[in-house]
Amino acid sequence: MGAFDRYLDTQLSHGKAYFSREEGLQALGLSPEAFTAAATRLIKKRRLVSPRRGFYLILRPEDQIAGAPDPVRWLDPMMKYLEVDYRISLLRAAAFHGSSHQAAMVLQVIVPQQLRDFEIGRHRLQFICQTITVFAKVNQTDWLGQIKSEAGFAKVAGVELTLLDAVRYFHKAAGINSVAQIVKDLGAKANLRKLAKAAAYYENASVRRLGYLLDRANHVRQANVLKPFVRQAKSQKPLDPSVKPLLESLALIKEKDDKWKLIINESLETDF
Repeated sequence: MGAFDRYLDTQLSHGKAYFSREEGLQALGLSPEAFTAAATRLIKKRRLVSPRRGFYLILRPEDQIAGAPDPVRWLDPMMKYLEVDYRISLLRAAAFHGSSHQAAMVLQVIVPQQLRDFEIGRHRLQFICQTITVFAKVNQTDWLGQIKSEAGFAKVAGVELTLLDAVRYFHKAAGINSVAQIVKDLGAKANLRKLAKAAAYYENASVRRLGYLLDRANHVRQANVLKPFVRQAKSQKPLDPSVKPLLESLALIKEKDDKWKLIINESLETDF
C-alpha cells in the first residue's frame, strides 16, 4: 500500500472523507506534479473523485455504486474550501422539513454568486444565485437549520426561507403546482415573526404569491402576516409567471384575486 492510500485510510479513520489539494500536499510531502499524477491514478481506480478543482472526496466501497457520497456529507467543507456561504433550499429543504411529496433528485443550493452546476456520479448539484445584498440579509443563523449526517452538518433554509425561496425560484422547484404543495405541507410550521421579517427582503410579487397560496391552503395566520405587502404593490402580477404570453387582452378575461393583487392565470392541481 502506497503513502497516498495510507493517507486516505487515515482520513477515513478520523471521519473525514474529503481533503483539499493543499492538505494532501502538506501531509504527503509530494511535489505538485507527483500529487496530481497520484490523485489521477486514484480517480481512475474510483478511490477518489473531485467535485471541484482542488477538493477531493474519498470513496468508500459503499459510495462507489452512486459515484460519490450524499452531497449533504461534504457540501459544507467544500463550500468552506471555496469560501462561499450557502444554504440548501427548495426541494431538498422542503423534504427535510416534512413535505412528503418532495422527492429531491437534485441538491439545490442558494449562494451569493454564480457557481456552475455539476453532476457527480448519480448526484446533481444546482446552484441558484441570490443577490449579495439579499443573501447577506436572509442567510442568518436564526433563519437556518442544519441537516445532520455522520460527517457533520450542512446548512439548510428554515421553513420560512424554504417557502420564500420556493415561490421566488418556483421554476427551479418544479413549477407553481409543486410550490403550492410545499406551501400546503409546510405553511403551518412557519413562524409568523420570522416569515414577516424575511419576506421584507423578497420581491413583492413573490411574497403576494406566497400569501395567496397560504390562503388557499387555509394557513390563515401565516397568510395574514403577509397582507401588508399588498399595499406596496404597484400592479397586478400573474400567479404563474411562466405561462406566456400574458397578453393584456387575455389578462382582462382571467380571474383576478384583488386580495393579493394577482391574476390567476393557472389552475392549481394541488388538493387543498
